[in-house]
Amino acid sequence: MLIRFRFLLLLGCAATAFAAPPPAPKLAVVISVDQLRGDYLQRFGPYFGEGGFRRLTAGGLVFEDCHYAHALTQTAPGHATILTGAYPMTHGVIANEWLDRGLWEQVNNVEDRTAPLVGLTPADATAALVAPKAGRSPRVLRADTVGDQLKMRYGAKAKVFAASNKDRSAILLGGRLADAAYWDENGVMVTSRYYREQAPAWVAAFNAERRVHASFGKVWERLLAPAVYDAVQGPDDAPGEWAESGFTRTFPKKVTGGRDAVGPAFFSAFDNSPFSTEFLGEFVQRAIVEEKLGRNGATDLLCVSFSQVDSVGHNYGPDSHEVMDSMLRLDRVLAAIFDRLDREVGLANCVIVLTADHGVAPLPERVNAGRADGPGGRFKVAELDAAGRKALDAAFGAPEAPEYWFTRDNNGFHLRLPVLAAKKLNRAEVATVLRNAVAALPSVAQAYTRDQIEAASPDGPSVLAAVRRSYFPERDRDVVMVYQPYLQTRANTGTSHGTPYVYDTHVPQVWYGAGVPAGVRKDRVGVEDIAPTLAALLGLSAPAQAQGLRRF
Repeated sequence: MLIRFRFLLLLGCAATAFAAPPPAPKLAVVISVDQLRGDYLQRFGPYFGEGGFRRLTAGGLVFEDCHYAHALTQTAPGHATILTGAYPMTHGVIANEWLDRGLWEQVNNVEDRTAPLVGLTPADATAALVAPKAGRSPRVLRADTVGDQLKMRYGAKAKVFAASNKDRSAILLGGRLADAAYWDENGVMVTSRYYREQAPAWVAAFNAERRVHASFGKVWERLLAPAVYDAVQGPDDAPGEWAESGFTRTFPKKVTGGRDAVGPAFFSAFDNSPFSTEFLGEFVQRAIVEEKLGRNGATDLLCVSFSQVDSVGHNYGPDSHEVMDSMLRLDRVLAAIFDRLDREVGLANCVIVLTADHGVAPLPERVNAGRADGPGGRFKVAELDAAGRKALDAAFGAPEAPEYWFTRDNNGFHLRLPVLAAKKLNRAEVATVLRNAVAALPSVAQAYTRDQIEAASPDGPSVLAAVRRSYFPERDRDVVMVYQPYLQTRANTGTSHGTPYVYDTHVPQVWYGAGVPAGVRKDRVGVEDIAPTLAALLGLSAPAQAQGLRRF
């Protein structure tokens, strides 16, 4: 009897050891909110409804201390990191735009002159949108995404679909093997020939409804009483806020662009209004139905990036009524998408992760609170150029016209190699002189040469390590600067991001659904951890170049 008992016990243990893993979710949903700072969910949480953000935070897993580890915190590098799990030093997407050293001109991060846009009608096909530079694809991306892993594993049985208001956000989330990536160009959801030759019938039908154009003249008013926004954000009319494209600094705001008819100014106003969020939400709901997401034989991936919070955050700042109302309206859009997912797929069959591509700095005027000696400020980047030219001219003599020493690119400089060759100068020596000149300016916190960055370790919390994690030598600059905290290069209004400071690096990371343990985690994690964690939930290997960690 004892022998039989031991045999049955061993048999039970073996069955447990070799039990099949839990089934993978039918649909993975990755949501990025452009410029969603790490404090927004808590700040605006009391005013959310039950079905949007609160559904995720109350029923999911919240990582409260999630940060980007790279220094140049812009939209493209952030979106490229989310699903590759890699730093820009690896995936190669270093900025929204950069100088192509072969062409010696600025190029868009997803620019591809062999992949023209698809989905434009003749009425929408402006000269700019049909120009070769308007072509788009993920070919610049040097790392695999979770979507690529799905396609390599399951082929056509898995569908990878991405959508955003911005081209780069959809394209970089979707990855190199995505079935589709769509974004808004002047009120039309377009893709490129990289993905397909023509838009599917349902996308053409959606565009034919002219939903954006029908928004001309709509009025954006706050959802709640003005006193609620005053209590959370301060006054509606604040110094440093934007007043362009027909908008004033205060509510209400009429979405016309200050014009009598639809045109570029209207589209700018629309992009700054929460109606653009609603437009994307309607498109995503249509895609869930028409693409049969979550019902294609293997796990599908839906990537969505909402861009309006970034647009309005740049122009009014994180402490504005405009940002708060945009978040409340986004909450309703998310609730509608989740309800659609529940009806079509079942939320129990989905895993959802919410994050952002970067944060944002407060308006300098808000930082200073009326003090002339406060840390916030605005400065002219032309001062950097002037200081650099002066130092180089003094050290080596001015170059012969029409040549020049360098081209500034984001927060750094590319040296002109023909000038160095003509003067028989060493690149490192010239870079050091330029670096020393700009480092002495009060607007610059640190400056590094190419040699210093490439020699640095990418490990650790230092600013230099963050700069190294952002640096891709093939595309990058000879001198890189980090500006002082709370300084802005925008002349008179608005704010931005792109630094290694906490207000730019801290973003949410919230998980919900199949395979996710509910709770709150206070340990420090990175956005690069999303890809390996999601891959594990889907029964996949992490993307090949991932540098993050699986977190549960």
